[in-house]
Amino acid sequence: MPLGKRLYSPAMSESAPNPTLSPYILEILRCPVTGSRLRLEQGWLIAETGGLRYPIREGIPVLLAEEAKLPPGFDSLDAFRARFGRSD
Repeated sequence: MPLGKRLYSPAMSESAPNPTLSPYILEILRCPVTGSRLRLEQGWLIAETGGLRYPIREGIPVLLAEEAKLPPGFDSLDAFRARFGRSD
């Protein structure tokens, strides 16, 4: 990464309603469950495939499947993985 490139806004915190991440970091991050790209929307990183929503805490993306919010229609992470999970 080039020197001086910011990964996140220094003003971000858990109380910030809409944190921002640099385009550079958004380009490389992927959903750990589906492997799809992530988009930033209203302070969450949302997987393009399936719609899992990952929190950003104090400017740091928390890409743990257990911390993600499930999209409507799924009552468990296992059910989500059965439909959208990648097979490595």
